[in-house]
Amino acid sequence: MMKNIVEELTWRGMIHTVMPGAEEHLMGGMRSAYVGFDPTADSLHIGNLVPIMLLAHYQRCGHKPIALVGGATGMIGDPSGKSNERNLLDEVTLRRNQEAIKIQLSHFLDFDSDAQNAAVMVNNYDWMKDFSFLDFIRDIGKHITVNYMMAKDSVKNRIASDDAAEGMSFTEFTYQLVQGYDFLHLYNSHNCTLQMGGSDQWGNITTGTELIRRIGSGKGFAITCPLITKSDGSKFGKSEGGNVWLDANRTSPYKFYQYWLNTSDEDAEKYIKIFTFLNREEIKSLTELHKQAPHLRTLQKRLAEEITAMVHSKDDLNNAIKASRILFGKSTSSDLKELNTQTFLDVFDGVPQTEISISDIENGLDIIAALAEKGGFLKSNGEARRALKENSISVNKEKVNEGFIISANDLINNKFVLLQRGKKNYFILTLKE
Repeated sequence: MMKNIVEELTWRGMIHTVMPGAEEHLMGGMRSAYVGFDPTADSLHIGNLVPIMLLAHYQRCGHKPIALVGGATGMIGDPSGKSNERNLLDEVTLRRNQEAIKIQLSHFLDFDSDAQNAAVMVNNYDWMKDFSFLDFIRDIGKHITVNYMMAKDSVKNRIASDDAAEGMSFTEFTYQLVQGYDFLHLYNSHNCTLQMGGSDQWGNITTGTELIRRIGSGKGFAITCPLITKSDGSKFGKSEGGNVWLDANRTSPYKFYQYWLNTSDEDAEKYIKIFTFLNREEIKSLTELHKQAPHLRTLQKRLAEEITAMVHSKDDLNNAIKASRILFGKSTSSDLKELNTQTFLDVFDGVPQTEISISDIENGLDIIAALAEKGGFLKSNGEARRALKENSISVNKEKVNEGFIISANDLINNKFVLLQRGKKNYFILTLKE
């Protein structure tokens, strides 16, 4: 059953511009639409989540999504908002990245069913690699004037920027023609009549609709979404460590979960519409609950839960929640021992560490020695004894007294022992390799 995709995207705050006639076209039956993704890394990041969600909502509304991996355009570099050209990828790297991206997209899109609107992945390198330069400028380039290309904001802004002295290469200038040809190619080969993307892509997309009109004698449409910003003015999708990736090896599920959990109230109210599939009534109810008790962070928790489970898994989400409780709630030694090594290190990122030997553990390490002489957490044996008498020392979240001996049974992942003084002072003993 067809649903109105424009209406769905509008209430979610995901519409910037809709080309006239697009909504009526989409309500006339199942249509194919594409979004392009850059394959210069073997993982997408959360900056790619908006176009991913565009395609996911598109499929859920009964239409057919096409995910285009820009193997050819990724080699050139889109001039929109950028000052440096990209590096040329070899084909082996390109294919590896493409497969990794498809796995990530499959968390959101149905590629495998026999439904008419099953998603398709294509790579523009496949049709551009054998296209000669002479053929391209003869068959495609002659249909678009330089005046038309110069009028695009992506070109004008780049030329007028502070980096204007560096100029724009001919390679980058032709980007819009290559992307425009993608749309024409998909129009002819997949009956694709719509391209979607960020608002900064409007110029590139409309070049494609112009080629469809001039060469294909047809009609192509465009829908763009706003560029996502954060309420404090900082860049969405970035953390202290750089990009927040969808690959667990680049950004762990715990850090991914924490990113969303730490969003502001204003951003959470906006993001929960964009980055989840919750319906309007559910979101309205959650927003009202949040406003009644903002300290409970209802919106942030639900947002983090939904997106972490989608990008990773329910198990990863549960582990991230458990890990979060270790720092901010009540937890036990058994909770700590359930964490894998990476999550443990993520939770206690920045906590001071010292190495101890295997023999220390095999012989049994006295708590006073662990705190002072061997560990260096506290300055002296005397300070260690006073802290133990104050009942302020914990080993792996369990209170201990003078005379406690640390043994192999206390190791987390056969490698770590967590010492703690009071509520917030942590120290890690790490077994030497």
